[in-house]
Amino acid sequence: MLVTLALGCFANTAQGQEASEQAAPAAPEGVWEIIFAGGLVGDTIMWLLFALSLTAAYLVFEHLISIRRNELIPAELAEHVRQLVSEGRVAEAEQLCRETPSFLAFVLLHGLAEIEGGWPAIEKALEDSTAEQSARLFRRIEYLSVIGNIAPMLGLLGTVTGMIGAFQTVAATEGTAGAGDLARGIYEALVTTVGGLVIAIPSLGAFAVFRNRVDQFVSEAAYHAQHVFAPIKRRRAKWREAAPSSAPPVPPPLKGVT
Repeated sequence: MLVTLALGCFANTAQGQEASEQAAPAAPEGVWEIIFAGGLVGDTIMWLLFALSLTAAYLVFEHLISIRRNELIPAELAEHVRQLVSEGRVAEAEQLCRETPSFLAFVLLHGLAEIEGGWPAIEKALEDSTAEQSARLFRRIEYLSVIGNIAPMLGLLGTVTGMIGAFQTVAATEGTAGAGDLARGIYEALVTTVGGLVIAIPSLGAFAVFRNRVDQFVSEAAYHAQHVFAPIKRRRAKWREAAPSSAPPVPPPLKGVT
């Protein structure tokens, strides 16, 4: 008796394993059937959402590589340019910035271009160039926000069209339609909404993270730029203190600047 029960249990277990092995390959097909069960409109919306998801993934990957401190604010660049400026070697400072293209180098080049105009001209150039570069960075990450806002709208479009199809079926059958008749419209209504939210939530989260990183790096770049030209600012303050009150101060030229 016990042997019979053991053999029966073994046979049931073997059958269950065979059934699970046979059912396993069918799971992905079921997923795809669920995703693309919304008809022509629903399938079109799902393909659009798939394209948006690929675009968002590419943008996140690209921003992770490009929006980094070493890429925007190269190490030791500010100190080297500050040393060259304090020694009056402006041409060498400009060459160093051109050899190290970055956010900070762009800002410093604009400041060096106005060095003969004194600190007011330098300060204005630094502010304008910082604002220009920060706007460029924000425009790059803005696409993630656009995707995060478009994806739910596409999902909502699928929801509306799916519900229209479901109610149209009810109207055509004068209320006698069963659950199977309404399944396609309900699929379209729910699947597209889920797809839009699945894309929108990570996209908006990534946009918030990159926006904070851009804010941080822009502030750091502005600080480093002010630090580079601090000797000129202090020199101008000393000229004001040393100059007579009746005559405006005339600062001497920097070394190497004509």
